[in-house]
Amino acid sequence: MATITVGTENTTSIDLYYEDHGSGPAVVLISGWPFDSRSWEPQVQTLLEAGHRVITYDRRGFGRSSRPAGGYDFDTLAADLDKLLTTLDLREVTLVGLSLGTGEVARYIGVNGTERLKACVFIESLAPSFAKSADNPNGVDQAGVDGVQQAIRHDRPAWLTGLIGDMLNLDELLGKRVSEEAVRNLWNAGADASPVATWACPVTWLDDFRTDLERIDVPALVLHGTADRILSIEGQGRRMHAALPAAHYVEIEGGPHLMVLSHADEVNAELLAFLAK
Repeated sequence: MATITVGTENTTSIDLYYEDHGSGPAVVLISGWPFDSRSWEPQVQTLLEAGHRVITYDRRGFGRSSRPAGGYDFDTLAADLDKLLTTLDLREVTLVGLSLGTGEVARYIGVNGTERLKACVFIESLAPSFAKSADNPNGVDQAGVDGVQQAIRHDRPAWLTGLIGDMLNLDELLGKRVSEEAVRNLWNAGADASPVATWACPVTWLDDFRTDLERIDVPALVLHGTADRILSIEGQGRRMHAALPAAHYVEIEGGPHLMVLSHADEVNAELLAFLAK
């Protein structure tokens, strides 16, 4: 099992699990919360077949990585990403973030710039900001974060079932674009995550990435589903396009929050077209 060490907690190391497959232009896939790198299954083989080197990893607290009690803020998570890139000495790499992973992409660039990057991709973007404000009434406030954290602590498995329902619009898409087996597989990955990490990450939703985005000077792709019930198209996708007008912006019609699963063909087509440029 391949791991890199990004820190220590008491007597143990904090290790990130990663996989590094294929050859060609490198692509790093950064998953959403509360899942891990397995959520990229619909993309990995397609990217490999298109001639890319594909690197996936589990952020701390999730999947097969270590489960420390702290470090679930974007500065630390972006530093973990930087350690991965520097340890593997990746250059001319494209970073692809999904949901919470888009925050890691933005903060990584805000801190480190784009020296190692060829391009970046934001799918269901948390940036430019998810905090509720006059220009983002669909955002979240501290009370909303507190409510989610309370639900996680009260009954995390039941909360996870409801979350996946909203992330995949299962009332509309189950049995059409999403199978019961795929839902069960996703639930198992979420349930396997560290309870502490799952509970801690929602605080990051209040971060602001507008300053980070100012440092993006490489080609960028922004993909957002029109039916996202978690990060709305009006509050997130279109505001991200306004904040990053030079990016190639695509709305996937009917796409829910986890459209990398439900609308994998559409997402993969846009991703491959962008990477081929």
